[in-house]
Amino acid sequence: MDAGVREIPARPVVGVLHPGLMGAAIGSALKARAGVVIWADAGRSDATAKRAEIADLIAVPDVAELARRSDVIVSICPPHAAPAVAEEVAAAVADREPPLYVEANAVSPDTVTAVAELLGPDNVVDGAVIGPPGWKRGTTVLWLAGARAQVVADLFADSPFDARVLGPRLGAASALKACFALQSKAIPAAWFALFAAARTYGVEEALQTELDRDGAAPSRPMSEVGPRVAQVAWRWAGEMDEAAAAFASAGLPGGFSAAAGDVYRRIADADPDERRDLWGIAP
Repeated sequence: MDAGVREIPARPVVGVLHPGLMGAAIGSALKARAGVVIWADAGRSDATAKRAEIADLIAVPDVAELARRSDVIVSICPPHAAPAVAEEVAAAVADREPPLYVEANAVSPDTVTAVAELLGPDNVVDGAVIGPPGWKRGTTVLWLAGARAQVVADLFADSPFDARVLGPRLGAASALKACFALQSKAIPAAWFALFAAARTYGVEEALQTELDRDGAAPSRPMSEVGPRVAQVAWRWAGEMDEAAAAFASAGLPGGFSAAAGDVYRRIADADPDERRDLWGIAP
């Protein structure tokens, strides 16, 4: 290996930052190939601690300790927090070879580049999770890109996560995620905005009639989708911001995703009455 690039042992210590719903599933999936999977419990919620316990992950005091002990780190946190998490890891390992860092958040290729500048491009793998938390095979794909993407893919062999390597170019996995998110999250946001405007003008029933007549209504009623969206809107807003940046960097309009981010922020910040009356989301 080149100087400054850590050799990954056959059974590495893997750190997960942080075991939310997706992070806990990733940590559990890695146990078969890792020597141990650890997480940092400083400042984390009781719910996070419970998820880590159920996934049989081992707690260490804080991010700095996790960074110094880990051979591989998987960062899976809210998109807006991804740069700060990478900076915290980089500061902790400034005097040693950094771990192999998997930037698995829904961020733009530019954000991945910034992480690579902190830790070195050969120490970073770009990751994109598409699908729900992977507890069974066949539901979730982990796309990977970077010089050592195959190293990470091998750690997920035979796990619930179907790890696929896109190639050596950092940012490719994040670009894929941004493109996929335009249809998976920006289009639903457009439906929320469409119906919110119709409610404001008092034409919701007439609009629904026209959508039904043309066969153009969403495949699932927004009233069914709404409760789930209300829970994750704060996180999706950050993902849409990153997707907008990805499109802008490609010389394409990022306004679709930026507007979706605004919709999700408004839903996240709304009180129960506004969620019900404007956004059609029952408490």
